[in-house]
Amino acid sequence: MLEAIRQQLTQRYEEPHRAYHGMAHIEALLQGQLAHRDLIRDHQAVMLAIWFHDAVYDTHQHDNEERSALLAGDMLAQAGASPALIDSVQRKVRATHRHEWTDGDTDTAVFLDLDLGILAASPDAYDRYAGQVAQEYNWVPEQAYKAGRAKVLQAFVDRPQVYFTPALQALWEDQARANLQREIATLTA
Repeated sequence: MLEAIRQQLTQRYEEPHRAYHGMAHIEALLQGQLAHRDLIRDHQAVMLAIWFHDAVYDTHQHDNEERSALLAGDMLAQAGASPALIDSVQRKVRATHRHEWTDGDTDTAVFLDLDLGILAASPDAYDRYAGQVAQEYNWVPEQAYKAGRAKVLQAFVDRPQVYFTPALQALWEDQARANLQREIATLTA
């Protein structure tokens, strides 16, 4: 089951319009899952959420997370996954729309934190990430992109915390806030 799904999703993550949201991102999240495995209860659900969360990625659309969740449901049902597993994966994928943890599942919190782990990268790695995201939106006029990106980043800064999991918050919160504020300053200069 998982090998066939992995092969199909790998093709999606190798689409040429993906600069950041490609296989390197998936591999980084899978490594993060391994590194923080002690925080996760259902490793299969988190692993599948990692694989499916950006399966549909089109910067011209606003429903990528929903479409990715539906794709996960279809593919996992065809593979014989249980309804409970499908529901868990779909909830996690949908939560990436605004990166809000509302389902009470601590695995969703860890998954969301892993997805935003890049925000706490070294300044050089963060700048590469920011440049790759800008590349994915290169069709948007520069000033509109800067305003939109600054608004998205400011929403993270305005939260009481960027990360939901206490262990990951302790590791990453300060560096993430510094990177976010630095990019916002650049975008709004």
